[in-house]
Amino acid sequence: MVKFLTKRLIGLLFVIIGVTFITFIMGYFAPGDPIRVLMGEHYDPVTAQNLRHAFGLDLPWYQQYFNFLIHLTKLDFGNSFYYQNRSVWDILKDGVPISAELGLWALSLQLLIGVPLGIFSALKANSWIDTVNMGVALVAYAIPVFIIAILCQILIVWLDHHMGLNWPATQWGVPWHYGWSDIQFKLVPILVYAAAGLAYFARLARTSMLEVLRQDYVRTARAKGLVERVVVYRHAFRNAMIPLVTVIGFSLGFLVTGAFFIENIFAIPGIARITISSINNLDYPVVQATTVLLAVVVVFGNLLSDILYTVVDPRIKAE
Repeated sequence: MVKFLTKRLIGLLFVIIGVTFITFIMGYFAPGDPIRVLMGEHYDPVTAQNLRHAFGLDLPWYQQYFNFLIHLTKLDFGNSFYYQNRSVWDILKDGVPISAELGLWALSLQLLIGVPLGIFSALKANSWIDTVNMGVALVAYAIPVFIIAILCQILIVWLDHHMGLNWPATQWGVPWHYGWSDIQFKLVPILVYAAAGLAYFARLARTSMLEVLRQDYVRTARAKGLVERVVVYRHAFRNAMIPLVTVIGFSLGFLVTGAFFIENIFAIPGIARITISSINNLDYPVVQATTVLLAVVVVFGNLLSDILYTVVDPRIKAE
């Protein structure tokens, strides 16, 4: 296992370096001048040149990239172009916990509800229960998440206006706090974000379980007279989990990126809103930092999938 993890971590390190290079090059050759955006109407060529020197923008691209990597090894993402005298991490530190909370709760609901729902539908295949479950899941998966979010906001505003509900339609509350006022802020965004993924997990779990239930070893287990619960959960479920493990790794990696629409529609001050604002302001250090952070989450999500493979199916050796 140690050899397996070492090989995977080395590979992931090269992936992260590749992501940093692509992100840096895109920012370097992107149109627009961040210094001009920073100075606005007070643009002055001499002051602008001094600022470029202060930020190291007058250096060759390869030297700028090398300096970026050196600072990255110290977990230093540099200073913002747009917000003077503020480090990038100081800008991101408040948004990261919020985005992580939104994504982790949404993924938890997707797994805790979607997977059992899919397995139950597989066990009741072609019945009215299966038809209703998969029909609802298909509708939830087909509707874009931003449409669901907007419809929910309209409903909240209508209820507030006509019934005096006083339910908040935007914002988030205190991160990782769950008093009633905080739950009111967080409940709808989490449910909306979880909706499409929940439907996807349900359909995937159903398909995977149906495929496993048709295998010869399951028929043999039933022919031996084993209790159906034992056949399903001891023999079938573990093998049906293999495709789900793959998706769980990717889902964990894309938790934050999938929240971009949600955070903007519900005005949640997470990392997604910060990133979009930084793109508009040509604040490339912030964009590079968020990209690197997301890349790290994605690659470690894939690493987690590789580890879970060996847990779910011992035939897959960690070599």
